[in-house]
Amino acid sequence: SGLPVPRVGEILRVDGHTGLVYQRINGRSMLEALQHRPWMVFYYAQLQADLHAQMHARTIDVRLPSQRKRLEHKIRQAKALTVPLRTVLLSKLEDLPQGDRLCHGDFHPGNILLHAGPAVIIDWIDSSLGNPLADVARSSIIALGAAASQQVPDPFMKVIIRLFNSIYLRSYFRLLPAGKQEYRHWLPVVAAARLSENMPELKDWLVAKAKAVLRS
Repeated sequence: SGLPVPRVGEILRVDGHTGLVYQRINGRSMLEALQHRPWMVFYYAQLQADLHAQMHARTIDVRLPSQRKRLEHKIRQAKALTVPLRTVLLSKLEDLPQGDRLCHGDFHPGNILLHAGPAVIIDWIDSSLGNPLADVARSSIIALGAAASQQVPDPFMKVIIRLFNSIYLRSYFRLLPAGKQEYRHWLPVVAAARLSENMPELKDWLVAKAKAVLRS
């Protein structure tokens, strides 16, 4: 796709496990950099938005999983959802545009490496073809959930993470203006899907976000 990612080498089998050899990037994640240099929050958030917009501008001819099918599977696996709420969420997912763009599936500062060269995007295991606005909603839910829970215990960093998310969204929609309203419709669907990842510290917050679908 032309995106900044580590080069991939050979596939190995080690002790019965399959692995990929990647190019080593000598740097640290944007998350680590943000924790050490919070005054750089505007720059880092704008950089994440720029990388995400670059990604979503790409159409690629490659066999990747369907974002919609992944979200549907995760919502069905989310035990914290009541049956009526799950039904509404699945119906909402069906109504939202499917899309055919490259989506990362877990795009956040921990998966952006900073080094001497251009920033590098890592951890593509959840990549799919789908709707970019669902991918943006996922990034936002990750950030806001961390700030709302003990994933980020420091009150100052909670403020920084919320500010980061706000700047990221503003910058992304400045680069790709269409879809801001549709993005809001994706938030409860993506929050519901994240419940399947079984993070107790986020359960109540994610359920509350998922219930917003009843008001949309």
